[in-house]
Amino acid sequence: MQTPTYGPTYLAAGLQLPVNWLDYTILAIYFVVVLGIGFAARRSVKTSLDFFLSGRSLPAWITGLAFISANLAATEILGMAANSAQYGAYTVHWYWIGAIPAMVFLGLVMMPFYYGSKVRSVPEFLLLRFDRAAHLLSSVLFALAAILIAGVNLYALAIVVEALLGWPQWVAIVVAGAFVLAYITLGGLSSAIYNEVLQFFVILAALIPITILGLKKVGGWGGLTHKLTESHGHNFTTAWGGTGIGSVNPLGANWLTIVLGLGFVLSFGYWTTNFAEVQRALSAKNLSAGQRTPLIAAYPKIFIVFLVMIPGLVAAAVVPHFGSAASGYQYNDAIPYLMQELLPNGVLGIAVTGLLAAFMAGMAANVSSFNTVFTNDIWAKYVVRGREDAYYVRFGRLITAIGVAASVGTAFLASSFSNIMSYLQTLFSFFNVPMFVVFIVGMFWKRASAKSGFWGLLAGTVTAMVNYFVLYKKGIISLPSDQGANFVSAIAGFVAGAVVMIAVSFFTKPKPTEELQGLVYGTRSPGMSEAPAAGDDAWYRKPALLGWGAVVLAAACYIPFSF
Repeated sequence: MQTPTYGPTYLAAGLQLPVNWLDYTILAIYFVVVLGIGFAARRSVKTSLDFFLSGRSLPAWITGLAFISANLAATEILGMAANSAQYGAYTVHWYWIGAIPAMVFLGLVMMPFYYGSKVRSVPEFLLLRFDRAAHLLSSVLFALAAILIAGVNLYALAIVVEALLGWPQWVAIVVAGAFVLAYITLGGLSSAIYNEVLQFFVILAALIPITILGLKKVGGWGGLTHKLTESHGHNFTTAWGGTGIGSVNPLGANWLTIVLGLGFVLSFGYWTTNFAEVQRALSAKNLSAGQRTPLIAAYPKIFIVFLVMIPGLVAAAVVPHFGSAASGYQYNDAIPYLMQELLPNGVLGIAVTGLLAAFMAGMAANVSSFNTVFTNDIWAKYVVRGREDAYYVRFGRLITAIGVAASVGTAFLASSFSNIMSYLQTLFSFFNVPMFVVFIVGMFWKRASAKSGFWGLLAGTVTAMVNYFVLYKKGIISLPSDQGANFVSAIAGFVAGAVVMIAVSFFTKPKPTEELQGLVYGTRSPGMSEAPAAGDDAWYRKPALLGWGAVVLAAACYIPFSF
């Protein structure tokens, strides 16, 4: 079966956009504003806490929008539109079951432990709960993953800019990398977060016109579903059609692997332990704001799927055999094709700016989390300890530059993979899922010993890699697609990590109970008893209401796509 292509590896010839001076003016204004935010944020950076966590001073609505913007990279925008053009409404699973429950779990269950323990990073929590071995391994794995993912964003940007604007790939990589480096080095996390808020609205301004004009072109939602049912069959516009166990579908996954592999293991692994996301919540001004950060982000996440799915469906409806050689387009071309066909100059400039903003948001999130982990969890803990605070701020700026340079290198590494979005999902199954199982076992089982964290993390990572690169790639086990293999690798890594943690715990000593306060469910630390700030106790700000409201809304959204 043809391996699915989810992300931009190349775009069809003839997609270069008819941009003019107005479009380039809009793009230039955006870059000036980005740098202006960096210079403005620099004035607030006085300590390492300011540089790496914005002094834990930001309101929930700012951190919530930054949380979702950091996730809304252009690899997701282009990749999920491609996914929709190829597979139809299956795309909703990556949002309603593959994001919302995990985001709510992070806000309601895990943030009290993260924020209450006053850790500066996700790996630092493992240092408190387990030991230095688990901490160092998780820090190294996260730093590596952050650079690889930042490189994916840079490479995807280069492909898109080359196709749409005619810039050489290396120019796009260097320009985008230089701007991200400039504003993060200047203002640290605050600069990244305020730019991510700006980028969120710029991204929406790019996607909304494409979606509205695309629907108008095909006669509205009714016309779209009618055309797709005729050309692709009824299942193309449903979420669960053809996913029965034993059924064959192009996605290569059934409802069980979707629910367990995507909805639980990959989703919870990404949203609850990926520091590029959690860092935004840790920068909030108090525990209540930290909890509400992912819960606020959950609401736009529910509806953003329509802005990436509908353009993909429109492309599949208006171009016969879209994605095949006969059409002249591949699935990755869905949004660029509609930009070219539907948008006038001016609006076209906003759309191009939105794509660049999305790439930069994804890269900046990973670079800012990388510099925090490398500085605080590797350099300050194991290499140069006990220096004055100003030294670590200077080092943080230096390692940011090194991280961006490394991302440029890994951008060209990403070019060797034929399927970028699947490559990203593979990285998540290797790095995030094993870390999630260590967290979940350690957080809910007091008996989990200090040594079990390291061995569980190692076993989960190695098992996921072996399953993918040896068992699947060497043909020892047969799976219909790379995406299906990612689901299975994630499940295998989760199970292996949990089994090894339990086995090691029975042969090694647990940590004393007094050292687990605020680190294990059922215990509390002083930071978890923080009184709500003025106004935070209002009924509409209650984390439980926000969280369960998002879950119910996401479940309700499934109804029209389930028949």
